[in-house]
Amino acid sequence: MKSEQEIQQNYYEPIVYQIEPQDEGMLLKTILNRRMGISRKLTSRIKLTEHGVKLNGERVYVDYKVKAGDTVEVRMERESSDDILPQPLDFDIIYEDEHLLIINKKAGIIVHPTHGHYTDTLANGVVYYWQQKGEQFRFRPVHRLDQDTSGVLAVAKNPYVHQHISEQMIQDQVFKSYLAYVHHLPQPASGRIAGAIDRDPDQPHVRIVTSDGYYAATRYKVVEEFAGQDAALVSLQLETGRTHQIRVHMKHIGCPLIGDRMYGYAAPVSASLSEFKEIAEFESGETADQETHHLPVTEVLRSDPISPIPEPDAPSEAIRRLDELAGRQALHAYELGFVHPATGEYMTFQAPLPEDLALLDASLRGLRD
Repeated sequence: MKSEQEIQQNYYEPIVYQIEPQDEGMLLKTILNRRMGISRKLTSRIKLTEHGVKLNGERVYVDYKVKAGDTVEVRMERESSDDILPQPLDFDIIYEDEHLLIINKKAGIIVHPTHGHYTDTLANGVVYYWQQKGEQFRFRPVHRLDQDTSGVLAVAKNPYVHQHISEQMIQDQVFKSYLAYVHHLPQPASGRIAGAIDRDPDQPHVRIVTSDGYYAATRYKVVEEFAGQDAALVSLQLETGRTHQIRVHMKHIGCPLIGDRMYGYAAPVSASLSEFKEIAEFESGETADQETHHLPVTEVLRSDPISPIPEPDAPSEAIRRLDELAGRQALHAYELGFVHPATGEYMTFQAPLPEDLALLDASLRGLRD
């Protein structure tokens, strides 16, 4: 029999549930699924491990009928990220506990290693950080941010937390708020963009609005207008989570993101191979294209949300100046909110504007040359 110290070395901290009177007579596997939020797939994994599922300290079958007052204890075996090379990387931590790591991701950083790009990613840095602390987890981002998008990113430290937050996303219970600086002034000032998104048949790494694509909807609200600069600061919330959704939808209504080199006025460039592969690999995973909470703003649809906006004339010198100043798409994941899987507490996390967007903001306000 393993000692408690050995159990702690090989398993994560237990998830505990006290059986209530109304649970009397339910099967243990039902408690795991309905009360503790553990999927059937995860239950199938943990029930086979020596200390995976215990009732009142004893290992039992998941078909066992529980009684009021019983204590259910679930432990998951520790996992590692042996396939990821530990590498020092400077990143800002917003919050951390034994279940979660919330990061303020910097622009220019790819989240996960891809074929041909095995280093200098956020995953490399996080694995190194854990290694230096003497901790061992598998790198599990709950969602993704594009390489040149900054802001709040959640990393789950075990499969239960990852699965639980992913389910909240599917059930529209996760709040994700973005800030974007866009060219021109969106009309109306708040609304809902509904336009199906799919790959551009001529450029597979690029997304377009098309009538036969995947349903996608974005809510937006103008936070501030910079009329003299023909630009605006916009708050956006996603009803769906399609790849490049905000960038595609803002282009679709004629207000592309400042600095966007794929969907905006900035000199067109192809997405880097590493970013394209990251997109493709993420889309093949379980958390791709999940729905998220929305902003309760006035719901105003464009008269024809599918019809593309005509391509504008050549960008003005003012537009070029703003694009050059931004240096990347001016998009920041500002806020993330969800119910903590282990505590049941609703938590929100915010990431302040990074320096490059703060400088862009100051320029738009006329505070610097």
